[in-house]
Amino acid sequence: MDTRTSLHSPSPSRVGAARIGIGGPVGSGKTALIERLIPAFAARGVSLAIVTNDLVTAEDAERIRRSGLIDPARVAAVEAGACPHTVIREDPTLNIAAADDLEALFPDVELILIESGGDNLASTFSLDLVDWWMFVIDVAGGDDIPRKNGPGVLKCDLLVVNKTDLAPYVGVDIAAMAAQSATARAGRPMALTNCRSNDGIDAIADRIVADVLFR
Repeated sequence: MDTRTSLHSPSPSRVGAARIGIGGPVGSGKTALIERLIPAFAARGVSLAIVTNDLVTAEDAERIRRSGLIDPARVAAVEAGACPHTVIREDPTLNIAAADDLEALFPDVELILIESGGDNLASTFSLDLVDWWMFVIDVAGGDDIPRKNGPGVLKCDLLVVNKTDLAPYVGVDIAAMAAQSATARAGRPMALTNCRSNDGIDAIADRIVADVLFR
């Protein structure tokens, strides 16, 4: 039973859609990952909605709305107005409200993806906002990222190493980067992806369906 008294005042005993955070630096491919996950979840019968975060625009939300992959009304935009990390960690009220509104508009929604604005390796999600979160880094950002032990890399539920197709062009040994990521994560889950060719996307969707939706 939904015990909320208003769209913007969630009950501590909220029961509703599972909420997944997607964080990572600017340009790591968070929006591209979402665009690939939308049809993957559709194929698995998962009813989806999305919240995007940008500093002072709704650019990522508009990109997803125009994609034709999802009902545009199921995509909400949050303008952080300051450090993107603030609205997913220190004060996630705006994102909680946006997710609550989507649940109210679409009662069938089972899963809400919340994309952070691009941030640094210290970006983490409040567990008041999300049930599970992933952190996206990309090969072109440097193969030293896993060795820097940023909180995003270490604390996320799933580390995604994206743009594996670029490794030959930026002088990165992808096998070594994967091994260093696994060492930094101490065996916790990680995934290698190439959103252009859909590599690794099904494995992420399957993990979320199993670990978050318990199917």
